[in-house]
Amino acid sequence: MVKINENFLSMKKNYLFIDIAKRIKAFSEANPDKTLIRMGIGDVTQPIAPVAVEAMKKAADEMGQAETFRGYEDSGAGYDFLREAVSGYYKSFGVDVPASDIRINDGAKSDCGNIVDIFGDGNTILVTDPAYPVYVDSNMMAGREVIYADSDESNGFAAMPDYSVHADIIYLCSPNNPTGSVYTKEQLKEWVDYALKNEAIIIFDSAYEAFIQDKELPRSIYAVEGAKKCAIEMCSLSKTAGFTGMRCGYTVVPDELTVKSSTGAEVKIADLWNRREGSKFNGVSYPVQRAAEAVFTEEGQKQIRLSLIHI
Repeated sequence: MVKINENFLSMKKNYLFIDIAKRIKAFSEANPDKTLIRMGIGDVTQPIAPVAVEAMKKAADEMGQAETFRGYEDSGAGYDFLREAVSGYYKSFGVDVPASDIRINDGAKSDCGNIVDIFGDGNTILVTDPAYPVYVDSNMMAGREVIYADSDESNGFAAMPDYSVHADIIYLCSPNNPTGSVYTKEQLKEWVDYALKNEAIIIFDSAYEAFIQDKELPRSIYAVEGAKKCAIEMCSLSKTAGFTGMRCGYTVVPDELTVKSSTGAEVKIADLWNRREGSKFNGVSYPVQRAAEAVFTEEGQKQIRLSLIHI
């Protein structure tokens, strides 16, 4: 007899944002004279930048020529041109992330859910609450214990570590979805120190980093000393450049990040992630990666800023 993963039975039948969409539709039909400010799923309000469109058109033309056609990527981690562009983007706000640590993906949501494949089921997961539902759902599917750290008015909607509570994997999002709160460098240092002491790993969601204007606030957890020994960072072009329909983002897995196996041997998280991606992921299409590369050019950043001004 076929056996199912019964952890799925403890989850809600529908993804949160599907429920929200159904409620919006019902309310709008019952109240056609009402204007709604939509604060649910973070979809785009503006078209993608012209520089990205042109780059994608050019890349599509290349795919139609025998001399420039491309099939599968060699590495599955993304083309070097885009990884170098992302690395340069980090440098623009003072953070050193080598291209070799960057993996291109089809959106931060995918990697937020998929990254847990490489961790054992016995890990305790700490999630700041409220938070993006995928953090919880992806771990509930594996039957892991999920505990919460409350983000509320008492702490400025920025939950901080409690050393009396042990966690193995910690999800942080800054700026936070849905509260909008941003961790200071000092606050992130506390989380990094907690993770190092507990031999834990932080999964840091920086999908909204482009909205940070204050130069004193970190746009990456790698602005904090020691973070490369305990943190994986994920970001998305959905918010950086309105790429929700294009499906492109990136995950940073530092070469320095290691864990101990059951035998006591040091294992690089990057090696585990490469094995997982090699089996389950064929990469992001070449035209989309060329469009993403254009986002990180000087002209691309200029066009995106102009687009935001007109929202």
